[in-house]
Amino acid sequence: MAVPPHPAPAATSEALQQPPSAPQPEAHALEPSTDSGASRLSLCTKICYGIGGVPNQVASSATAFYLQLFLLDVAQIPAVQVSLLLFGGKVSGAAADPLAGFFINRSRRTGSGRLMPWVLGCTPFIALAYFFLWFLPPFTSLRGLWYITFYCVFQALATFFQVPYTALTMFLTPSPRERDSVTAYRMTMEMVGTLMGATVHGLIVSGAHGPHTCEDVALPSQAAISPKAMRLYCLAAAVVAVTYPVCSSLLWLGVKERPDSSASASGPALGFLAGLSQTARYPPYLKLVLSFLFISAAVQVEQSYLVLFCMHASRLQQHVQSLVLTILVSAVLSTPLWEWVLQRLGKRTSAFGICTMVPFVILLAMVPTAPVAYVVAFVSGVSIAVSLLLPWSMLPDVVDAFQQQHEHSQGLETIFYSSYVFFTKLAGACALGISTLSLEFSGYQAGACQQAEEVVVTLKVLIGAVPTCMLLTGLGILMVGPTPKAPSQDTSRQLSLQRRTSYSLT
Repeated sequence: MAVPPHPAPAATSEALQQPPSAPQPEAHALEPSTDSGASRLSLCTKICYGIGGVPNQVASSATAFYLQLFLLDVAQIPAVQVSLLLFGGKVSGAAADPLAGFFINRSRRTGSGRLMPWVLGCTPFIALAYFFLWFLPPFTSLRGLWYITFYCVFQALATFFQVPYTALTMFLTPSPRERDSVTAYRMTMEMVGTLMGATVHGLIVSGAHGPHTCEDVALPSQAAISPKAMRLYCLAAAVVAVTYPVCSSLLWLGVKERPDSSASASGPALGFLAGLSQTARYPPYLKLVLSFLFISAAVQVEQSYLVLFCMHASRLQQHVQSLVLTILVSAVLSTPLWEWVLQRLGKRTSAFGICTMVPFVILLAMVPTAPVAYVVAFVSGVSIAVSLLLPWSMLPDVVDAFQQQHEHSQGLETIFYSSYVFFTKLAGACALGISTLSLEFSGYQAGACQQAEEVVVTLKVLIGAVPTCMLLTGLGILMVGPTPKAPSQDTSRQLSLQRRTSYSLT
């Protein structure tokens, strides 16, 4: 689709305010056509940008589906400690979001840009933290503290990786259509990463959870820790950790952050706390954050307890890997479809796709059979795809709408993104911490071959009633009031011009 012509050259030259002594006045006179071409991202750039988000999704997928199973049944950590671990890790990741925004605001632009060095700098440390998260320490008394420490470190580093990476969307192109397109590429690649994480990790550790584990044990006592299981989990962790340096290198080679061509800002920079105060009082942003706070928490609860439900509340132990793959394949394949629906029918209409899994998860809790489980897995994947794509597609529209109304408050993209991730992670921390603690109250025994009936009922509630209530609450909030629309092409160029002349994170 052809890009509409750029504004008049004179307006562009005045906005950029190039000093008279600069040797390229003629180049700036030609900038309207150059910038028009620059707003169209190449296929290579979109793919490389999408690849940059793969490692976090690979690791998040593996931890979402298998970390609780590993801690409870392999490392045999008490459920109350697992609850503290999940809550503490999510809170540390959430607390790191405003810190990431603050330090990125204070950082200086380098040859690779302002955001890219943070992504590259976190890469080796987050890979090591992820590996040790699945490593069995030689001591037993402080094993819970070991996993809590590395899970908190991993979540915090993942935040310092993800915040600049997601905020980079705003600095690739000024075109809303191109931003939606690159977001779709990113979400598709992240879905592929999610699929890779669950598939690779699940296939490697499948030997640690054979169906014979509990069927051949005469006594219902706690099983011993299996050295084979620990070796398999360490191998899976090493494979996932390698994706961080590989994908980060491709991101650095294929994506270039838009240069801050006007180093002299048109006004004083807005401080981090002042910017945070402004964004926190913007109603459309508050509505977006509050709605997806409930929706993202529902998705996290559904993912975290599906495997435990199959292992302990139904006769679906042999279908665990296939069900996880069904969810993720469905999510990957439906992401381009949802992008098409989003462009044709609008983002608010697309939001109704999130609630498609509600009746099916309730059906699974009531009739936990294999055919029902596969239908639920497929529909859940479709619903999860739109729940992940929609907020990252709506957030740039909210940012642009804010900047149109607050012309003197530019350069707050990082604060918008970091605050959004902060609140969604905090919601996930509370949801997972409380729900895991409910397993402790219901009598869950770590490593036991058969759980009590109260545990079975609790798991059914956690995959049925809890996500349903959260999803419906989030959708109700999202449907209230008007939704910010994507700005026109000319308006988006004007906003891009303002960013280049007034953008300052210091």
